[in-house]
Amino acid sequence: MGVAMFDLVIFDCDGVLIDSEIISARMLVDALAGLGVTIDMDYVARHFLGRSYPTVMKVIRAEFGLTLTAEFEEQYRARLLAAFETELRVMPGVRAVLERLTPPPVVGPPSFAPSPTPVPWCVATSSSPRRAERSLQIAGLSDLTAGRVFTASMVARGKPAPDLFLHVAAHYGARHCLVIEDSLNGVRAGLAAGMEVWRFTGGSHLVAPLPEAPEDARAHLEFTDFAEFSALLARRA
Repeated sequence: MGVAMFDLVIFDCDGVLIDSEIISARMLVDALAGLGVTIDMDYVARHFLGRSYPTVMKVIRAEFGLTLTAEFEEQYRARLLAAFETELRVMPGVRAVLERLTPPPVVGPPSFAPSPTPVPWCVATSSSPRRAERSLQIAGLSDLTAGRVFTASMVARGKPAPDLFLHVAAHYGARHCLVIEDSLNGVRAGLAAGMEVWRFTGGSHLVAPLPEAPEDARAHLEFTDFAEFSALLARRA
């Protein structure tokens, strides 16, 4: 696939591998409305997209003086996963990309076995471990992502801090990483980690034309369709 310049490809999950952000945003707006907090989808996109639930809690406490209870969190997560069961979809073209990045199993005698060049890749998400695991199962990607998922629970600071990406790079011993993100906070995290960042803007939560990204969140490249991914990588090799 022409990825010689990268020794690790790091995919965000929500809004990149799976088209989940529009569902999550709608569910959060509705859940907070039940507590008297009125926000809209634009507010969610600006303040919460790409961030972990603990960070969302801090913002709500600071902005609205409301402390979300453990019961609220449990009910919100349960309703969200229930919505995922019927509404969640894998991003078009994602599975084909991941399959191309994953070396095929060796078949036949060693002398006749293919010798693909492995391209390490993984998933780095702000979602909780349980949500990430179930989401990828529902989307039909868990057979590919098993053992490759890293969550914000593994580090002290979530996105936009670079901690998760740096943790992943250290795990793989990678020095030249490519990050695929959709949110501005994810882009910020990748840039802060000193990595090349491509922004995927094909999710249903990102409606074109998008406003120009702030200077601190400008990806090296933007693309809207995973059908373009292989060709983009080949040009960067």
